[in-house]
Amino acid sequence: MDCNSAVSLMHECLDESLSPAQKVELKSHLVTCPDCRMRFKELEQTEMLLFAMKHYSPSASDELTNRIMNALPQPKRQQVWLKWVKGHPALTAAAFFLVVMLFSAWNFWNQNNEMVVKGNNLDQIVIEGNTVIVPEGKSIAGDLTIENGTAQVYGDVNGNLTVIDGQLFQASTAHISGQVKSIDQALDWFWYKITNMVNEVAYR
Repeated sequence: MDCNSAVSLMHECLDESLSPAQKVELKSHLVTCPDCRMRFKELEQTEMLLFAMKHYSPSASDELTNRIMNALPQPKRQQVWLKWVKGHPALTAAAFFLVVMLFSAWNFWNQNNEMVVKGNNLDQIVIEGNTVIVPEGKSIAGDLTIENGTAQVYGDVNGNLTVIDGQLFQASTAHISGQVKSIDQALDWFWYKITNMVNEVAYR
């Protein structure tokens, strides 16, 4: 039997219309021909698919779908605050930033007790312990900032003088051309830091 004859008999075999002798002849050919054997297998699968489609039951499918859906874990209800956060991303980001900055500032305020001196012409000042002295006849060009220390000004400061968490003594011979700020509260210190940070970013 050649392959063309075998192919013609395959359809009749699936329809169960072959004689016993033709079935034996076809099976003998399929044993020796892998191509026809593969084709016959594909025809069998197609036949099974068509049979399944003819006997398709919508009610059974719906029942199976309901069973699967009921077996799935139920989604958790979103909490009210989570919905609000998703609905207001800008306000959430601003509030989160403010909380982080306040927490960081409070920690820094409580932990950092080391004296810090910032400004120009720092060689014109004298530091004795936690006391920063601007001697008479000496001049500081620009702003002078002192954190966690005492400022004693006898000379000139050609800019702003800021004392953070410290004390300020200004002699009669002192001359300060800018503003004099004494910051002793954590909130004032926080806003001072924010202002400085904004200024630094803006003028870079």
